Amino acid sequence: RRDRKGNAASMSKPLDGWTIVFDLDGTLVNTAPDLLEALNHVLTQADFAPVTLDTIETMIGQGARAMIVQGLLAHGVTPSDSDLDAFLEQFLDYYAANIADHSHAFEGAVEALTGLADRGAILAVCTNKKQSLTDQLLSELGLANHFAAIVGADSVPSRKPDGDHILRTIQAAGGSAERALMVGDSRTDERAARNAGLPFIFVPFGYEEESSEQLKPDIVLEHYSGLIAVLENWIS
Repeated sequence: RRDRKGNAASMSKPLDGWTIVFDLDGTLVNTAPDLLEALNHVLTQADFAPVTLDTIETMIGQGARAMIVQGLLAHGVTPSDSDLDAFLEQFLDYYAANIADHSHAFEGAVEALTGLADRGAILAVCTNKKQSLTDQLLSELGLANHFAAIVGADSVPSRKPDGDHILRTIQAAGGSAERALMVGDSRTDERAARNAGLPFIFVPFGYEEESSEQLKPDIVLEHYSGLIAVLENWIS
């Protein structure tokens, strides 16, 4: 296609101007193995037996503190605030030192990110993980360069499910909320998307206990190989 002067005219890309916001843990990256190791480090240091993933899997989206509380509750222990603070410090120190030992992007995610960018989409991460840990994890996995903005929980006044967390992420990425979607694996992500006025794409392979029937997302994405087609169909 050429313009009136005979020069090649630029072809618009199908996802130009659209911002795709991703949750991190349980959505883009399977972080459960390393989070569980960090929790079990804390428990064994305190002379408790380690727990299995099913004990804390549905708490992962709620942060390290919630996982520690759940791990201790499995042993019939409710920690004091001061003990919990100490356990949290131990957890974060161990996790930061071993953050990508076993964590990995979900199957097809990297290819989907590349394909979305090729089609003009703006990509961003909105996570309730601490900013420093988020940046470290994405860097160690070689994923950071895919995103125009990466916004952790402690970089905003109110984290998800507050919709403002997503809106600030879109703004930081240079996008528009009127042309944006949220991809996540949890009720927290669903609520945040609704609070921000965004369509919600649910990935059922993450850490959410509730089913897609309960969450009522706009789209259910069973595998990342289908994401591009789903998005192009949604916005067409």
